[in-house]
Amino acid sequence: MSEMSNITPGQYIQHHLEHLTLNLKTFSIDEGGGFWTLNLDTLIVSVFIGVLIFGGLGYVAARMTEVPGKLQNMVEIIIDFVNNAVHEIFHHKSTFIPALALTIFLWVFFMNAMDLLPVDFLPRLLGFFGVPYFKTVPTADPNATFAMSLSVFALIIIFNLRAKKHRLLKEMLTFPFGPYLFPINFAFRLVEECVKPLSLALRLFGNMFAGELIFILIAIMPWWIQWPPGAIWAIFHILVITLQAFLFMMLTIIYLSMAQEGH
Repeated sequence: MSEMSNITPGQYIQHHLEHLTLNLKTFSIDEGGGFWTLNLDTLIVSVFIGVLIFGGLGYVAARMTEVPGKLQNMVEIIIDFVNNAVHEIFHHKSTFIPALALTIFLWVFFMNAMDLLPVDFLPRLLGFFGVPYFKTVPTADPNATFAMSLSVFALIIIFNLRAKKHRLLKEMLTFPFGPYLFPINFAFRLVEECVKPLSLALRLFGNMFAGELIFILIAIMPWWIQWPPGAIWAIFHILVITLQAFLFMMLTIIYLSMAQEGH
């Protein structure tokens, strides 16, 4: 790591934790923070991965054959895995839920997998083009994880309204302690619903941010010491990124199933 000869370890860590930002008021790169600041690196990487993955799935779907190749086999295995997970939890007929679950699993998995790239690879490559900062892992940005979880939260509200209609208000006022304690019932329900997107976002962000930070700390070590801990953590981290994508998908299905069901 050549940068370490010019900057301190603290500066190196801080540099790798900075986002490439766009100030939406002035449309200038890397100018402060705040509400009107857009993390360009998170947006660029997540959109690129989304286009790449689902463009690839469209390519496979358009060229499906009775004798599948390796790529088609792999896609079919993933789709069967997601469909089985959905049907075990969501017991209503729906084509939207399996498609949503597949989208979440693949998108979150490959955004997480960006953490397996060498820490300095993209920042150093883009540095040649004058890009001052670049964070590679979109899911290590709470803005991305909260955006996804709030989208799920919106779907939970829509499913509740569509499935229960006027019964939703009665359920919120009478469950679990009966109609006479309706203020407590209503308060508990609000807390329960608000915890769902919060837990989804923070669980994914916390795990991926911690993993990214460990890779950065390993990169501070001398190059001849980096390889053993880096290889061990990368192998372990493959399990982490897969598990986090699976958990985000499963919790989304569970929450939507709860919204669809009546007490």
